[in-house]
Amino acid sequence: MSMKIRRGRSDDADFLARVMMLASRGHLHRGVWDLIAGGSEENCLDYLRRLALAEPVSLCHHSSFIIAEDDGRPAAALCGFDPRASGWEMLSDAMKNVQRQKRWTRADEKASADRTAPVWKCTFDTLDGAWVVESVATLPEYRRRGLTDSLMREILEIGRARGHRIAQLTILIGNLAAQRAYEKAGFTVRDEKRHPDFEAALGAAGFMRMVREY
Repeated sequence: MSMKIRRGRSDDADFLARVMMLASRGHLHRGVWDLIAGGSEENCLDYLRRLALAEPVSLCHHSSFIIAEDDGRPAAALCGFDPRASGWEMLSDAMKNVQRQKRWTRADEKASADRTAPVWKCTFDTLDGAWVVESVATLPEYRRRGLTDSLMREILEIGRARGHRIAQLTILIGNLAAQRAYEKAGFTVRDEKRHPDFEAALGAAGFMRMVREY
């Protein structure tokens, strides 16, 4: 295997759409992005492809990702960001621009908000000064090759170089494979949030937050 890590580019949008969808789903059949976009898997991927290209630059923008290539083919990716610079507010604005591109009506916006309302009952604030890691996924055919381990080491080093002394990520409760992988990278469970509405919407009890000090 010839593995190379590089920054995301605009021509990675289709690949990154699949990464974001897979990361959101974790060990489940659907995830938060399925709820946000609604409709078919193809519609979800189209939404995320547009989001990877949308302005303003957010944590879902292609430039926020690093990608592991296997013999020249994109195989795994994740993003890391400082929420003070390109956090959730930027993502909200980028999502609104995508929804305008897709000609969402007010009814579409309300339906999306209703579908995702249970999710916000289990979300976490960002720890002060944390470097946040999100959207970690490997395409199924490239798993168990250590690609995520290499990406995690790289993204943590980027956070360190930018002055962060703690990293934070969030996973679905019950995603034991992801939990073990992140524990291997030095993360520990800090806390979790559960809600029956979340479980009814997605099939997992809620979210777990993991942290790693440098």
